[in-house]
Amino acid sequence: LRQVSDLSDFSRGHWLRELLCRGEEPSQVHSSPDGQHLLLLQKSRPPTLPRVVAFQRHSIAGADLERTWQPPQPALVGLLFLQSPVVLGSWVLAIVWEHGRTEVWHFVVAVGWQLLQTLELCQGARARVVSVCSQGASLVWCEERPPLGAHSDMSKCAFRFCVCARALEVGEQSVRLGAVRIVLHNSPEYQVLASPQHIFLVPAAAAGFATTSKFLLIWHPEKAKFTITAPSAGFIHSKVLHSSSESDFRKLLLGSVGLLSGFAPLDIHTSTVSNSGGLLLVSTKGSVSVVEPDGTQRHIFDLDGGPLAQGSPVQLKTFGSILACVLAGAVYLVNQNSGRLIEKEVLSMKEVHFLESQGEEDSIQLLTHTGIYSFSFSKPEDSSRPEPCLVEMVFEEACRYYQRRSLSSSKLTVEKLKKGGTFQAPVVLAAILQHSLHQKQKPAQGLQDTYAKLLSTLSLELQSYMSLELLKTCVVCAPESEVESYCKELVEQEVSRILQSDMDKDNLAYLNSVFASFPKAAWKATRSCLQLQQNGDGLLVARATPEVWKKVLCQPQLEEVGQNGMVPLFELICASFLRFKPKWLPSFVELTQQYVSNSWSYGSKEGPEGRVPLYKRALGVLARKNKHGEADDEMELELLLCSKRPKAVLQALHLLIRLKQWQRVVEVAEKFSKLSPLLNKEIFTTLLAELAQHRELDPYLDRLWPLCPTELTASDILTVVLQHLPHSQEDPVPFSSDRNQLTVGLLKPLLQRVVQCPTVKEDMYADALQSTTFPPPTPPREH
Repeated sequence: LRQVSDLSDFSRGHWLRELLCRGEEPSQVHSSPDGQHLLLLQKSRPPTLPRVVAFQRHSIAGADLERTWQPPQPALVGLLFLQSPVVLGSWVLAIVWEHGRTEVWHFVVAVGWQLLQTLELCQGARARVVSVCSQGASLVWCEERPPLGAHSDMSKCAFRFCVCARALEVGEQSVRLGAVRIVLHNSPEYQVLASPQHIFLVPAAAAGFATTSKFLLIWHPEKAKFTITAPSAGFIHSKVLHSSSESDFRKLLLGSVGLLSGFAPLDIHTSTVSNSGGLLLVSTKGSVSVVEPDGTQRHIFDLDGGPLAQGSPVQLKTFGSILACVLAGAVYLVNQNSGRLIEKEVLSMKEVHFLESQGEEDSIQLLTHTGIYSFSFSKPEDSSRPEPCLVEMVFEEACRYYQRRSLSSSKLTVEKLKKGGTFQAPVVLAAILQHSLHQKQKPAQGLQDTYAKLLSTLSLELQSYMSLELLKTCVVCAPESEVESYCKELVEQEVSRILQSDMDKDNLAYLNSVFASFPKAAWKATRSCLQLQQNGDGLLVARATPEVWKKVLCQPQLEEVGQNGMVPLFELICASFLRFKPKWLPSFVELTQQYVSNSWSYGSKEGPEGRVPLYKRALGVLARKNKHGEADDEMELELLLCSKRPKAVLQALHLLIRLKQWQRVVEVAEKFSKLSPLLNKEIFTTLLAELAQHRELDPYLDRLWPLCPTELTASDILTVVLQHLPHSQEDPVPFSSDRNQLTVGLLKPLLQRVVQCPTVKEDMYADALQSTTFPPPTPPREH
């Protein structure tokens, strides 16, 4: 820690130190956007007397700001800095009270703090603000609207809160409030937290409603969209609000209540917004995670010390890619991207508050009663060597690998792996990596003979790794015009690498993010890995190895599917086909089925089709498209027919009948009736039922009659026809004028064909019926 200020450069610095030294510590410390002002919100006990005190640096002298309120003055809800659109980089301070009154202050150099205006935020006199945040030049708050009746049933008015937004238009000497926008009404109590583009609605702990405490809401103002997410259960649902009537909380949840009621309640101890726009959450168990604006959740780190007490404060702040966390007098520095603990520093001072680091993303500023300290975590000059991080990754991956295959319930850690001596593979690999990366000119120097032999075996893999690291560096440093070409190569290498590894939950989640972030590059990488191409006849062929096919068809466990929107690799590839080469999708499904039939017996539970057939999985991807058109109907037909399964063929036949494509109905019937006698009978019975109802198939009767199964009798045919004749309200007459009515003349060729062709039963007794004499001669008697 490096001290950058002893608070003497602030006006009334001695008083600032005195307030920070008191046992009644400030509940909130705010730093102005320009870093020149510190605001302390002090809460004295007892009774609660909020007090706001502002301190500014000596370089910008002016009148001080100090505000004190006595009961029965309503409680203070928030101190907010808002951007002023009049002057670039200027800002104002908004002080918001519980009853909606808002004071807007601004600071003028050499003059000091001046009150611009006092405003009424809420429209109703009985409204009570419970939470407020700012986004740009707008205020967003959650207010309580009590029922009119004094003795109203509280269970009926439980959802008495409303989330509102209002623009604050700041002029040079005045402030004007814009119109109130109702974001959500008839809702439970929410804490509102703002990121630059989104508003997070976190259920208040005091709300106490079982269902509403199981999910978060994310409001996207620019898209007028709400996202409902239950992160731990992997549930994400978005809904665009087309009109103000749809902003009702109960209508928003319509269709999701039954599913949400089965989830576990949210476990939230502390919540705040990161500088990247995500919502940081700390659970009561000490687990730190981030919820992204799209509703997905990612675990970052677990704090030491076990479960957190209800009143124990946890402070979170992000500086670039580093997450800083203060808990029980210790500062944790964690890499947000990898979740790796960079450093843990135990502090000697009791109370610590984070400040904004102006223009320094590689340092953290801490405010204590002795001054302001800077904690730098910039990389040393020789930190270009990646071996410490890489070696650590080897042991972490080994922990996951051995833990999955261990029968013991005890948790395996990196420390146990290094000290235990039981598992030698990660130790050997770490030694090889350290020597090979340290001594690039003489990589085998200092290694044991066994290690040197392993190094020669791994040399190609090490070269591949180093080229991949170099490529990642190129992506970071390349100009914008070259990034796409580098990303394409990087994605291809990453997809190829994962297809050669175990397809566990982590790798599958990584592939999902790659396909979402770089869809075109991921599509080209998939084509390359599967070696997909068209042959001379225009048919799709794949020359992928059996190991790659197994990875494509690998399905995670049921509890892993659907976590944060994660889908299996087969579905990811099908979605890429639909987006970039839809006409190849049926052929790809057919190729995959051929591999399955050659590798697993039909109906095997170990195979990928043991649970859900591949064509149904592809149809599930098609069903998730936002818009459904004629091309999608055609794709559904192709997917059903390429499976060649009886149920799928019949489903395709019914779809063609619904679309009234009679020419194709007949073509499908002729093609697939040859697959099996049972399917032939189902197809013919279906077409015969259609023939009884309308005359659309009359032009194709000459092609339909040959499809008649040999076991059908004239009685069977007439039974099917009579069962499907359209019901008429009039009494039947011998000579009807209805042109849609089926006549005996149309059925005559079929009936003659059935009568003339011997049935299966007749064939069984043909020999007996064709005897030369009838009745047979009487056998001779013995006397």
